[in-house]
Amino acid sequence: MTQSSTTAASAREKARKPRAHNAPPGIDIHARAPQPAKNSEVVYRDLRRAIIAMELAPGTPIVEKEITDKYGISRTPVREAVLKLAEDRLVDVVPKSGTFVARIPLTILREALVARRALEEVTVRAATARASESQIMHLRAIIQRQQEMADTGDEKAFHRADEDFHAEIAAVGRFPGIWDMIQQIRIQIERYRRLTLPQKGRMQLVVNEHKAVLEAIAGRDADQAASRMHDHLNKLQLDIAVFRDLWPEYFIYDPALDDDLLMD
Repeated sequence: MTQSSTTAASAREKARKPRAHNAPPGIDIHARAPQPAKNSEVVYRDLRRAIIAMELAPGTPIVEKEITDKYGISRTPVREAVLKLAEDRLVDVVPKSGTFVARIPLTILREALVARRALEEVTVRAATARASESQIMHLRAIIQRQQEMADTGDEKAFHRADEDFHAEIAAVGRFPGIWDMIQQIRIQIERYRRLTLPQKGRMQLVVNEHKAVLEAIAGRDADQAASRMHDHLNKLQLDIAVFRDLWPEYFIYDPALDDDLLMD
């Protein structure tokens, strides 16, 4: 065997040599590093969150110049973000007037509530059939956290705990895909819910309703769990007229259509 063949064989042998257990992982120089989010995606994400959280109330103007100055970017990514928000029905682009945070359309809100109620009755039935004792304990812990947030009046943390409760029920029922669907349809619902939380006693009411749902799950009564979830989510629809009257400038309201819808 030639010297070059011996050298090549030795190199292959070294390449096959197993890595020591305590050796650091190898580095793939060809692996692509995570790409930073595009400017338009960052602006879209931030504006969307602020609109859904009602930090930007319906009717608030979206001023491109202010956004470009804030992020230090050109107007093109801002316009791209605005177009995406318009597709989500979160902003209205009015020719020759400007761009404004959209009002909440009552018809879409009502339909979203109906869809969410139907989907969550499915997830809570599944959770009742499948929940382990540890999962029930975890749901109790979420409700306890929510109770603490209600006691301190922390609306943002309360909202996060509320979302965690519903998401966990879907996970326990092994329907995470249904929760993804709910996330897509609940945009207008979340804006509306942010208006309801500051009302006196509202957060405690939600906690009590969640407790009733969980007790039905723990009791393995699927019909009762579905009924309690229905009552919990239906309360939002029954109260639409109240909050529409409190903040009429926040809603798109067509008396010829929406009066009938709100009676369902």
